Amino acid sequence: ARMLRRGLLAWASRVVVLLVLLCCAASVLYMLACTPRGDDERLGLPRANGPTGRAGSQAAVLSWEERHRDHVGSLKRQIAQLQDELQERSEQLRAAQQLAGEPAGAPGRAQADLLAFLRSQVDRAEVHAGVKQATEYAAVPFDSFTLHKVYQLETGLTRHPEEKPVRKDKRDELVEAIQSAVEALNSPAESSPDQRPYTASDFIEGIYRTERDKGTLYELTFRGDHKHEFRRLVLFRPFGPILKVKKEQLNMASTLVNVIVPLARRVDKFRQFMQNFREMSIQQDGRVHLTVVYFGKEEMDEVKEILENTSRAANFRNFTFIQLSGEFSRGKGLDVGARSWKGSNVLLFFCDVDIYFTSEFLNTCRLNTQPGKKVFYPVLFSQYNPGIIYGHHDAVPALEQQLVIKKETGFWRDFGFGMTCQYRSDFINIGGFDLDIRGWGGEDVHLYRKYLHSNLVVVRAPARGLFHLWHEKHCEDELAPEQYRMCIQSKAMNEASHGQLGMLVFRHEIEAHLRRQRRKTASRKS
Repeated sequence: ARMLRRGLLAWASRVVVLLVLLCCAASVLYMLACTPRGDDERLGLPRANGPTGRAGSQAAVLSWEERHRDHVGSLKRQIAQLQDELQERSEQLRAAQQLAGEPAGAPGRAQADLLAFLRSQVDRAEVHAGVKQATEYAAVPFDSFTLHKVYQLETGLTRHPEEKPVRKDKRDELVEAIQSAVEALNSPAESSPDQRPYTASDFIEGIYRTERDKGTLYELTFRGDHKHEFRRLVLFRPFGPILKVKKEQLNMASTLVNVIVPLARRVDKFRQFMQNFREMSIQQDGRVHLTVVYFGKEEMDEVKEILENTSRAANFRNFTFIQLSGEFSRGKGLDVGARSWKGSNVLLFFCDVDIYFTSEFLNTCRLNTQPGKKVFYPVLFSQYNPGIIYGHHDAVPALEQQLVIKKETGFWRDFGFGMTCQYRSDFINIGGFDLDIRGWGGEDVHLYRKYLHSNLVVVRAPARGLFHLWHEKHCEDELAPEQYRMCIQSKAMNEASHGQLGMLVFRHEIEAHLRRQRRKTASRKS
């Protein structure tokens, strides 16, 4: 029996080697088959005496050949990766069978097991559908990134909320993901000869997150062929070779964003909000509707006048003004604003009057939502008290110069869930806000939890174009104890960074130190 077992192991080893050689031969044959043919045999390319001329024909031929070479190189790398994985899995299988006293199976079984494992990682991960979560802390957040920077949530006290990746593994990981997406976009199997070649410079932004027991999900967005068109690729790294999950072509030209703002008084803040809205939403984006839900009648005429002045100056008619009686309730205002829409399904952006957002954020809002599938809960960058940051009020720069994502100027407001993008149909189907919650806070977390308990994918990621402007916060005595605690916590975190608050706490010691130093200096001179 022992000799038989050894013979089977030797036979299995020879079959594994033979399989690897066959894979190599297949890759060589594929390269030969994919080698561009002679000029007379190429189809779909312009002829030398055609309307584009000989120069255009040669340029197209060179471009097509370059794409073929890139695709062949990509296939060779994937084959090499699979060969390494096959060898590793075969060795693991043989070791397990030896421990169990069983003869080694056919190498083809190991390869099939490997592919089944990689696919099972995609199926188990939160890629195609959302997974129900017990609390808001159970959701795995996304980090967002561009070609040069990563915007991260788990920063700690010594790291920055945005950085150029210093760690080589993180930098190489994102570069590989972008390159894999570019290769997929330029693949001859999925493109046409007249399609322009994509490069990394076409990459706009992406989000990614790692589920530690499954793998890393990447969603990458590239510029499309026309304005307001984008190409989306979803990649997954199941702790092995990256697999393309799907490819989408997105056209956001007709995607309207309905910005809903609940309001009571605060005329000066609303005037500032409308200045930003006019520049970013009306002039730069142009695909927006504004819904203002106003509580009470005090200062209502001033707010309506600001709306009408903006409408005349910017030739903007896409706004709705709703007046409600009773005390201010943010949840009720947003709920009424969302349900008042009478047109077809629309993308809603729940916003506050002390929020500043860019036109790029509106595109991010569109790209990260999908009716019946995805809702977007951006993490906004919250501004510290400018009076503390810049020393004194006379040194405070203009607002646009304050909106810089740095550790000294603000923080990612990861405990806030009030600003969100979702389609009206999803909001209605989930049941909207809990209207029994009054006053400040609580209603947004309740809605967020309902989405986490649903089958929708909740995209939680830092948004580099969404800012919470600092304002002095008052916590009313009428709030319930839990709401009052949340309000005080928010107030404390809004003032300054950990280091800046430390300088304020120890300012008396610092001043005493400076006085002692001045006395020592004066005594030496005397």
